[in-house]
Amino acid sequence: MPRVSLGHFPTPLEGLPRLARHLGIARLLVKRDDQTGLAGGGNKTRKLEFLVADALAQGADTLVTAGAAQSNHCRQTAAAAARLGLGCVLVLGGAPPTELPTGNLLLDTLLGAELRWSGPYRRGELLHQVVEELRAVGRRPYLIPYGGSNALGAAGYAHAMPELAEQCGGSGPLAAIDRIVIASSSGATQAGLVVGAHMVAYPGQILGIAIDKDEPPDRPYAEHLATLAEQTAALLGVARTFTPQDFTVTREYVGAGYGVVGELEREAIRLTARLEGLLLDPVYTGRAMGGLIDLIHRRVIGPKETVLFWHTGGMPALFAYAQALV
Repeated sequence: MPRVSLGHFPTPLEGLPRLARHLGIARLLVKRDDQTGLAGGGNKTRKLEFLVADALAQGADTLVTAGAAQSNHCRQTAAAAARLGLGCVLVLGGAPPTELPTGNLLLDTLLGAELRWSGPYRRGELLHQVVEELRAVGRRPYLIPYGGSNALGAAGYAHAMPELAEQCGGSGPLAAIDRIVIASSSGATQAGLVVGAHMVAYPGQILGIAIDKDEPPDRPYAEHLATLAEQTAALLGVARTFTPQDFTVTREYVGAGYGVVGELEREAIRLTARLEGLLLDPVYTGRAMGGLIDLIHRRVIGPKETVLFWHTGGMPALFAYAQALV
């Protein structure tokens, strides 16, 4: 499949021995997709390698996508556009800040993205309007869905599982990892990993910690993941049917909702930083690690297990959430 090189791969696979001892679990690993290298790194780099390749193949000159004000996806999309000499228009939720931008929003500005604010409207409502406006003035926009979550984006994470298997010494040793735990939101990361797990015959569980408070408006989240996995498998020529039963997602840790930092996230971020020098983000990986820690404490995850935490990045957002974290 067409692919543009944007990241540093393979990303490191590291142990977290001090955190594992503190939690009372046999072995805890971390896959460092916060180290993909594109303007602060993160999981969206894997997706963008395939999405941007498609944009270039279609002759696009501008990438268009949407997200929250502190969107990691928007920051990495803006960086990909800058690297390849493309324009970038970001549709961000809400109103522009009255103070100086910080975190991902500051980086969006430095990367040269054109920012459009949705105000009282949903971001998705303005996306197609923005695309039509760009076409009307002679630009060639390419629309990237929220989170890069379509089959092309998920293909990036299907390819990540063979990478992990090779780092573990082959698909056989990969079976020593009982569970892979990830933050799950727009869906392409988890759907892609499940397709990739089939490709390398990984027998363990891929557990998604839901980040968003509500299910998607059109259908249950597991159905959304299954459809995305089906589309990704078809794109990659993988002969496998996926159903909602192939996906494990817990919504126990959504707290007050997306982007709202609670004690779960604060404690996970502090503990991981102070025991391992590893920085999590306040929206995704902080919540996912908080869920993982609670599952270990409750012995849902047993003390003899080997668990891999897939770090999807987002560290720049820490600076925008300083007041909620200190």
